[in-house]
Amino acid sequence: MEHPQAPLFRRDFTLVVIGQIISLFGSAILRFALPLYLLRQTGSPALFGAVGAAAFIPAVLCAPVGGAVADRVNKRDIMVVLDFSTAGLVLLFTLLLDTLPLVPLMVVCLMLLYGIAGAYQPAVQASIPLLAAPEQLTSANAVINMVGTLSGLLGPVLGGVLFGAFGLWPILWVSIACFLLSAVMELFIRIPHCPRALTGGVLATVWQDLGESWRFVRQERPVFLQVMVVLALFNLVLSAALVVGIPVAVVQVLGMSDSRLGITQGALGLGGLFGGVVTALLGRRLSLRRGHLTLLAASLTAAGMGLSLLPGLPTALGWWGVTAMSFAVMVLSTLLVVVLSAAVQSRTPSELLGKVMAFIMAVSNCAAPLGQAVYGALFELCPAHLVLLGAAAAAALMAVYSKGVFRALDGPNIGE
Repeated sequence: MEHPQAPLFRRDFTLVVIGQIISLFGSAILRFALPLYLLRQTGSPALFGAVGAAAFIPAVLCAPVGGAVADRVNKRDIMVVLDFSTAGLVLLFTLLLDTLPLVPLMVVCLMLLYGIAGAYQPAVQASIPLLAAPEQLTSANAVINMVGTLSGLLGPVLGGVLFGAFGLWPILWVSIACFLLSAVMELFIRIPHCPRALTGGVLATVWQDLGESWRFVRQERPVFLQVMVVLALFNLVLSAALVVGIPVAVVQVLGMSDSRLGITQGALGLGGLFGGVVTALLGRRLSLRRGHLTLLAASLTAAGMGLSLLPGLPTALGWWGVTAMSFAVMVLSTLLVVVLSAAVQSRTPSELLGKVMAFIMAVSNCAAPLGQAVYGALFELCPAHLVLLGAAAAAALMAVYSKGVFRALDGPNIGE
């Protein structure tokens, strides 16, 4: 007789989920409001893209640091310290906003915020297999992803309303409260921890862990290298185009209000939420074998955005088109990311999980800053619809290339 499966939502996993909702909501309203404030103040897509690119670089660099620390320090302590640190950073930014020049202050603040986020996420990802049974990994990843996108849904919508009505200040204070509350809640989480000693300084350990991750991926799971190439190309040609292009399209091309941009950004979150629900319900029935079709469909959403911005179309129709395609692309992205995460986690030893996940995240994200800088310049120089249609064509070619990669990852013999 089989033993009944333990419920997924036990005390500690539930606390992680609630803490993520609160912390990521604070992060979501900041990530909506700060770049929008910069775009409104400067009116320059190129500067908007360049600042976004600079801010993303620390996220890429700090992910391996977060992975190294996550494998050696209690993951709860990492979450608590970083949430308290983020609250302090936003408070300092609030106090200096009217004192220092906007652009350098924004660059420094966003770089630190993204760096903290880059160090934070490996701890969350590495805690999931410690709080969920192996057969629950896909569902647990889907839940974590879903609550993040729920925060991403509510953050821009409420942020757009607050920003449009009262400006930046209320958003800064609400985000500070979110990070403080999340940190206090995380103090009560119990995550199993077997400490591993640091053999040198943090940077030496990171370098050692990168080498260990590289050897594991190259020798034991070479298909992971191909996955990282696919994800890096996806971030370069499509994700970066949408990160820069959606605010530029709604605010500058269509001339919509801040609250309308909030709704469009909220549609991204709603799409992620819907994709997370679908993934959690389907669980292990989802297959990576058709992952290339998911990427191909995502490229079509970018084409839909480009067509929505064609000259002569009513602006209301264009806005609805961009918003609907924002929803669709996040449904598809969430399906793919959750299943990919579970595939990597289930094929990686627990003692290497933090550093390997961080290594994959870092390599996959390394192209995003370059993409954001390039697309910022393109949106300043070229019509937005042409830029988005070009991004869609490039993404479609990349999807075709990825077909063999996903089939190899889904196969039964990938180094086991």
